[in-house]
Amino acid sequence: MSDTKITPTTPGGPLPREVADTYVDELIALDPVTGTYLGVKESHAKLPDLSPAGLDALADLARTTLARLDEAERRPGADAEVERRCARLLRERLRAELAVHEADEGLRAVGNLHTPPHAVREIFTVTPTDTDEDWATIAERLRAVPAAYDGYRASLQLGLDRKLFGAPRPTATFVEQLTQWAGPEGGPGWFEEFAADGPQALRAELDTAAKAATGAVVALRDWMRDVYAPAVEGAPDVVGRERYALLSRHFNGTDLDLDEAYAYGWAEYHRLLGEMRTEAEKILPGAATPWEALAHLDGHGTHIEGVDAVRQWLQDLMDEAIEALDGTHFELAERVRKVESRIAPPGGAAAPYYTGPSEDFSRPGRTWLPTMGQTRFPVYDLVSTWYHEGVPGHHLQLAQWAHVAQDLSRYQATVGIVSANAEGWALYAERLMDELGFLTDPERRLGYLDAQMMRALRVIVDIGMHLELKIPADSPFHPGERWTPDLAQEFYGAHCSRPADFIESEMTRYLTIPGQAIGYKLGERAWLLGRENARRRHGDAFDAKAWHMAALSQGSLGLDDLVDELSAL
Repeated sequence: MSDTKITPTTPGGPLPREVADTYVDELIALDPVTGTYLGVKESHAKLPDLSPAGLDALADLARTTLARLDEAERRPGADAEVERRCARLLRERLRAELAVHEADEGLRAVGNLHTPPHAVREIFTVTPTDTDEDWATIAERLRAVPAAYDGYRASLQLGLDRKLFGAPRPTATFVEQLTQWAGPEGGPGWFEEFAADGPQALRAELDTAAKAATGAVVALRDWMRDVYAPAVEGAPDVVGRERYALLSRHFNGTDLDLDEAYAYGWAEYHRLLGEMRTEAEKILPGAATPWEALAHLDGHGTHIEGVDAVRQWLQDLMDEAIEALDGTHFELAERVRKVESRIAPPGGAAAPYYTGPSEDFSRPGRTWLPTMGQTRFPVYDLVSTWYHEGVPGHHLQLAQWAHVAQDLSRYQATVGIVSANAEGWALYAERLMDELGFLTDPERRLGYLDAQMMRALRVIVDIGMHLELKIPADSPFHPGERWTPDLAQEFYGAHCSRPADFIESEMTRYLTIPGQAIGYKLGERAWLLGRENARRRHGDAFDAKAWHMAALSQGSLGLDDLVDELSAL
């Protein structure tokens, strides 16, 4: 990477935005999964090198880019606002990523979501499938699956050699997922089912490639089950304060005061519990807890029947939100107004998610609902979640970044994402819809508060169990004891309406990606503080619509930087 030369468009040498965009080009060459998400056709046939050498190549690119950035920041024009903001994000992100790499976290990346094997499988769901040429490209990508999974296994083996162990519980869950991806004995696996939709003219080629991909899944599953799982047995599921601080920096873009964040999670728990009791009384007078009222809604509340029906209902919900918000609280470009509702493929985590549009918007933003085998869906559990995943949540932010990419940089509009910024906006979006009066129905509002409570619980249990903190004396649950994963799951289950399989999946998620789940609440707090500071600064002249659009058009930032920038808008 160090031999690559940037051809500057600025006299005197490249400025930070050009350095950042060159980084994106070079990243795509190393990581075709990212390329496909961005809509780069040349990426669609390839998969990344997931071996230790591939991880080192990504780190080398980050180091080279940081050196280029040092030079760029010394050039005239580097202090312009657009250059300064991009440079700040690029430096923070690359340093955080390098810190994670240098701690060898990539050598123990095992869990139930956001691992390299999950990325390999999920990228097929957004790879184009419109033409025979597209399917020929998919066949080539399918043929790359065995090498990708072999590389991942080599990274985990090096981790074992260095006594760097993945957590046992996420490992067990991952083995179960791989078994599901492999399909029934003698039956088709996930890759074969995916390829079955291809054209007859390529049937033999697709079948052969898909079977090889399934074979790679089986081989990885067997190794994980027979070699890796026994090797990590007895290792801790939690990471401790030092590793947690490193990982939370990566997801939140700032060095957090973890004890203060833990206390904030408890403060939100108590506040939300009071609001939930008020709403629960409207639904089931005399209910002992808000979750008794929510359980009542599971059986007697408003429901959507059928998978196809719920997909369409969620589509209508997002379309209605766009019509209501555009021109009043946001100003949306036509291509940002398009978002699709999809059903997630089986074999993943239980939580809904969003995938952004390609850079040219030929693939729109999409929300994904994992059904977990369900065919009956309570409305209270869907509305605020789709305000979060779709509109005005993830879709409006990420699609707006893509829309204004030329005013930012390609890096800021695509891969330079701080998780807590994006998740914080999405949780802020849920609260905004409550503020705007979209959640006056007691069912929907209690569901919204339950979703908010879930994010407060994440702060408590994610920090609490990984740092093995004490449960406060004023807690209604095991006061004075120290958190363990088992206690965390019990506490979570007692304060959440979700079914047991969802809670199990969530707890495994927190053990898989420590420090990520706290970014929802902490990010929301940053967005609210930035808005309040801007409102105080402008007084009666504060324009919420203008503020929202300026905030959504500035790209991602770590939480401290985010508050500074939002306050100045």
